[in-house]
Amino acid sequence: MRLALAVGALGVVFGDIGTSPIYALQTLFNPADPHPVPINDNNVYGLVSLIFWSMMIVVTIFYVMLAMRADNDGEGGIMALITLIRRHGTRRDRRTMLVLAALGIFGAALFLGDSMITPAISVLSAVEGLKVIDPSFDVWVIPITAVIIVLLFGFQRKGTAAIGRLFGPVMIGWFLTLAVLGIGGIAGHPEILRALSPVYAAEFLTDHFHIGFFALAAVVLTFTGAEALYADMGHFGRKNITAGWIFLVFPALLLNYMGQGAMILESPANVSGPFFLLAPEWGRIPLTVLATAATVIASQAVITGAYSVASQASKLGYLPRLRIAHTSEHEIGQIYVPWINWMLLVSVLTLVFAFRSSAALAYAYGMAVIGTITIVTLLYCYVARSQWRAPRWLVFTGGGLMLAFDLLFLAANSTKLVHGAWLPLVIGITAFTVMVTWQRGRELVTAERTRREGPLADFLARLQQGEPKVAQVPGTAVFLNRGTVSAPLAMRANMERNHVRHATIVVMSVETEPVPRIPDAERVVVRYLGPADEGIVHVTARFGYMEPQDVPAALRLAKGRAPGRGLKLRDTTYFLSTIQLRCGPAATMAAWRKRLFIATAHMTADAADHFKLPRERTVIMGSQIEV
Repeated sequence: MRLALAVGALGVVFGDIGTSPIYALQTLFNPADPHPVPINDNNVYGLVSLIFWSMMIVVTIFYVMLAMRADNDGEGGIMALITLIRRHGTRRDRRTMLVLAALGIFGAALFLGDSMITPAISVLSAVEGLKVIDPSFDVWVIPITAVIIVLLFGFQRKGTAAIGRLFGPVMIGWFLTLAVLGIGGIAGHPEILRALSPVYAAEFLTDHFHIGFFALAAVVLTFTGAEALYADMGHFGRKNITAGWIFLVFPALLLNYMGQGAMILESPANVSGPFFLLAPEWGRIPLTVLATAATVIASQAVITGAYSVASQASKLGYLPRLRIAHTSEHEIGQIYVPWINWMLLVSVLTLVFAFRSSAALAYAYGMAVIGTITIVTLLYCYVARSQWRAPRWLVFTGGGLMLAFDLLFLAANSTKLVHGAWLPLVIGITAFTVMVTWQRGRELVTAERTRREGPLADFLARLQQGEPKVAQVPGTAVFLNRGTVSAPLAMRANMERNHVRHATIVVMSVETEPVPRIPDAERVVVRYLGPADEGIVHVTARFGYMEPQDVPAALRLAKGRAPGRGLKLRDTTYFLSTIQLRCGPAATMAAWRKRLFIATAHMTADAADHFKLPRERTVIMGSQIEV
């Protein structure tokens, strides 16, 4: 099992960072860059050294050795850090928590931008290998890329469980190929090994800062996908990811970058495609095919990550309830979110046809990556100080140095704003605005709904006194509600307008906990509301944010735990309350935010499907609320 997880991690976790050698070094020396790096021996040594030490600091030291220790019950990623801060925060530092949570949500929004850019730049860069084989193939790059992307997103609804078993072996072959090609390049110019010394990186930045600073914007491309190591920790485990990075992925990447550097030392003309030129002429077609397969896998990994982020954001209240399909009975992380899938497809195709080359997309990519990493660093430092009680001097010194390192890269990427770096910021700001608007609008609707529903205790007291007058019918009625404070709108309507009640009434609250999963033994809490012979029961069902919210399954767990006569689940009818939203005159939000909130509400998944309710036994009752 440990070996299977390690192989799986190589296929999913390292797909993004593992395909960076296709385009990263080529982008650094791109003559079309507004701030090109002159091609000479010292600059080649300096850049290769800078790549090595950047990966060492950002990926090995920060993510693998530090950040991956900040887990939320085994789960990692920026959403896990947000839940850690929310779970352990106190009232005293509430304002700090809100600011950090907002930063975290913006980081998650940037990751969604990353999820759009990665498939575009990765697949484009691989298919561009055709131009190295024969320049006349240039006209086919965009059409072939578009076809591959459409097939990739069209396949998502079938799930990745079956093909997932192939990802690991393919990526093992990919990393071994990177290493072999790199060794071949190094053998031609072994002096490139001098770039392992940090002196070359330091001299490149200090002696040629006017060049080195701008080059940092492209160096970021060498550690794209670093966040995936952290985000996928819950699926594969910290030890497996650490072992894969240290013993295979990092050495393979380093060898390949050094091999490409050696190729450029041999001839500056090789800068047009140093990755593919590492292979002998007869091997370039197979290498292009393998590179395309690797970039498809890298894209698959980041698409799955986007599903996971959207799902967690929905369950934490930052997005509407989304329709989520679990595509595997055995792999908990295998989910499909249709709305996100088709949004990503349209966005990726738009990027491919708008930018038309991997080099043009490179600066947009770098901003998304370093923006997310900077926010993760800040959140990690807060968790280390506030929850682990790490010494102040250590957090301020170590965290300050890491933040300074990140901010230097961020500043370099900001110089590329007019050349594409604006794109992830626009995507991030848009997604962030949608999420915080939804959270605010949801709070307003909840408050108004609670006012209309009235206290549940008062309603039940009136019911015991014979008001409203109702006729009792056999069976069990289940009313979904947010707690025991207010009366469900559907229950009020059923008794006040239809004048009927069922023999057994279940008021059921579904709670999403800031942990990935809840064991069945802790899933439900059952108690009677009033005398047992009234047959009115409250059930609290708790789910982790990674779990499907199966209400009938939770009720089956609750059946044997109810005191007295227990729950009778035969002839069960489920009642749902739906709300129609309208813009109102109250100054609760800006008018445009109200319209955005109402528009976002149309993304909401069908409640019956979301809670796994049987259609033939579900009754929906509506109401209207002004925002």
